Amino acid sequence: MLIQTFPSGPLETNAILFGLEKFAVIDPALGSTEPILQLGHSVELILLTHSHWDHIADVYALKQKTGARVYVHPLDAGNLIHPGSDKLPLYFPIHGVEPDGFLEDGQTLELGGLKIEVIHTPGHSPGCVCFYLREQKVLFSGDTLFQGCIGGLHLPTAQPTLMRKSLSKLAALPPDTRVIPGHGNETTIHKERNQLCR
Repeated sequence: MLIQTFPSGPLETNAILFGLEKFAVIDPALGSTEPILQLGHSVELILLTHSHWDHIADVYALKQKTGARVYVHPLDAGNLIHPGSDKLPLYFPIHGVEPDGFLEDGQTLELGGLKIEVIHTPGHSPGCVCFYLREQKVLFSGDTLFQGCIGGLHLPTAQPTLMRKSLSKLAALPPDTRVIPGHGNETTIHKERNQLCR
């Protein structure tokens, strides 16, 4: 399975391309579209861990060039459709996109032989999700969990009281699960046990 990250935009947000025969992109950040397309893979899905501006800036461009279907949790859909409505400042214009489908906790998406489980992890934003490949032991954690820390709880979208329950969901995953976050380097569930057991 191919997994390739593209740290992009002013916050070096990890846009992530993954797949086997068919491919998906998680969180197409500003400027990630061209490097992703240069690899020559057919992108069928755009999956959003949440809708903060640094994670959605290239959704419109990537969808226009690939026809990929866009999925987001309904609690974060409003800011995808109307960027900036989450009260976070926008530093450049972002074209809104209507989602093609919605994500929910426990849902499984299938993509070219891969099963992608959706884990709803509110805290950083109401509609934060992680994507889990159980067979491959890979978690795409968005801004819920990073190497050495968790997602910020100071933003207007944050729900600090919900973060502990979200982290407990991730703590239940196998310790050797690879964690590929929305920013920074990858880690494992085992290495982040102190963050997950707050």
